[in-house]
Amino acid sequence: MAPGRPNPYCRYAWRVTLATSGPTDDARADSNPLGGVYSSYRGSRAKISREQGLPWWRRILPVVASHRATFVAAITLSFVSLVFQTLVPNLLNGAIDHTLVRHSTSLHTVVVRILIVGVIAGITGILSRRYVFLTAYNVEADLRTLIYEHLTWLSFSFYDRVQSGQLISRANSDIRSVQMYSTFAPLIVVQSFIGVIAFAFMLSINVPLALIAMVVMPILYVVGIKMRRVMFPISWITQARLADVATIVDENVNGVRVVKSFAQEEAEVNRLADAAERVAWAYIKDAQLRAVWSPWVQNLPQLGLALVLFFGGWMVIGGHLGLGAILAFNAYLLMLQAPFMMLGQLVMMGQRAKASAERIFEILDENPDVVERPGAYDLVDVVGAIEFDHVDFGYGDAPDVLVDFCAHVEPGETIAIVGRTGSGKSTVARLLARFYDVSGGAVRIDGHDVRDLTLHTLRSAVGVVLDEAFLFSVSIRDNIAYGRPDATDAEVVAAARAANAAEFIEQLPDGYDTVVGERGYTLSGGQRQRIAIARTLLVNPPILILDDATSAIDVHVENEIHRALRALLERRTTIVIAHRISTISLASRVVLLDQGRVVATGTHAELLATTPLYAQILAQATAGNL
Repeated sequence: MAPGRPNPYCRYAWRVTLATSGPTDDARADSNPLGGVYSSYRGSRAKISREQGLPWWRRILPVVASHRATFVAAITLSFVSLVFQTLVPNLLNGAIDHTLVRHSTSLHTVVVRILIVGVIAGITGILSRRYVFLTAYNVEADLRTLIYEHLTWLSFSFYDRVQSGQLISRANSDIRSVQMYSTFAPLIVVQSFIGVIAFAFMLSINVPLALIAMVVMPILYVVGIKMRRVMFPISWITQARLADVATIVDENVNGVRVVKSFAQEEAEVNRLADAAERVAWAYIKDAQLRAVWSPWVQNLPQLGLALVLFFGGWMVIGGHLGLGAILAFNAYLLMLQAPFMMLGQLVMMGQRAKASAERIFEILDENPDVVERPGAYDLVDVVGAIEFDHVDFGYGDAPDVLVDFCAHVEPGETIAIVGRTGSGKSTVARLLARFYDVSGGAVRIDGHDVRDLTLHTLRSAVGVVLDEAFLFSVSIRDNIAYGRPDATDAEVVAAARAANAAEFIEQLPDGYDTVVGERGYTLSGGQRQRIAIARTLLVNPPILILDDATSAIDVHVENEIHRALRALLERRTTIVIAHRISTISLASRVVLLDQGRVVATGTHAELLATTPLYAQILAQATAGNL
């Protein structure tokens, strides 16, 4: 890899491969680290309406309208194709009456006319389907991208209470239901409109017989209304239970190590089986409703056909109607049957799409708790002074984790925050990066309230290494360069060395190009944490938070990391959250927390000598009880 190679994962992680067109030259150049090629899809052109009072289809309409060129082409070509199809029975009527009966027209001429009309109908039909699917897949890609963009916008509190499986279901099966209806329903409407043209031809042939053929229309309308009312509830239940299955599968895949550790495979299989059975019940109920209502929609037109055959045959026998006319009439009736049969499908698709759309809107109508204030400004020329000014904070409706928390960190200073489990240590890091907003007091950087700063510049200035290192399923190089896609190879290697990760990386078969497994589980916990540290060091933030970042690393490796970190920490403000004495030794000052309050502050030696709680916490950590 040449120096300065862009990180393809970071640049194109949000893209999808659903675009129907082939990859562009740029897409070929930016290949997937896993070996594939990214499509030329560039993101959605329009947003879903935020007006909650609108009908669901009106909210989706801007996305569909953004592809109006292909959509209109599909509708127009479909209309043209169907119009030419309606000409065939009329030509057949003329062929029988003028060629076979009266011999006034050449059979060859009539056959050529029918062939020309058929070819035109076929070509326009093929093009129509091409543009329909092009529109459908682009709309689906847009909807999926919009949901993902919104999910990235939402705050941490949203993910604290929503199951990932529910999100996955809404971003897949629910989107597919909405996409199918929004693109195919207009085509069904066009098909129904063609029925009007066919009826006009029928009127031109014989008015009384045409009226007899349409006698079942009012009954079909009533059946369609009732069918729509009974299908919506079961459609909602089906989509919700599919989401439950997705949640269980997601939990079992991500928690497979826990499942196997406790030998709970059978219990989890049973849990999934119960959820699958509930989905099966919903599908069976859906099938039962279809079995009751679909025959009405599909077979009522047959009644019209029977009436036409009866009265039309009587009129032919009586000499009031030509043989070609009755054959054309039957052909038009067969054309009318297609819209009638699609009517039931349209109702079922519509109710499922409505249920799915409302489930999608449950996500899109969520607003983040943490937003930029009007007039928010960038954090520039960061010195690194940090102040927690009488901060109060609690998660949701739970009791406050931090109570009147006060602390000040000088620029370039390294402090350690120590406390029992649940005392609020990690919460301090989350508030400084503004993952959550304080409920009382203020958090300031260089005198600026973090709530007055733009989120991008704030989080670019605050680097956080969490205790649970998360890696993406891409190469180690791309994981380290995640925050700086333009980093050179030399910079990536330097960051790895600073985190004491270079040695084990270079021993891997593909070195820095080694692709890690999902969440990085092909590496040990200590290796994952070292890569996570390297990822943060590469960004080189002026403020660094190490949230128990070396907890999964053995003492020998930790000491080597600390030796590399000491030189780096001298040039930045650092907050170390830890239990180990070796990690605490990085700090020049220690802040002791207990039940969300600062109970003591001073050097390690001072707290050991004056604060029994501090010595007790360290003793418990050494014994492995925390």
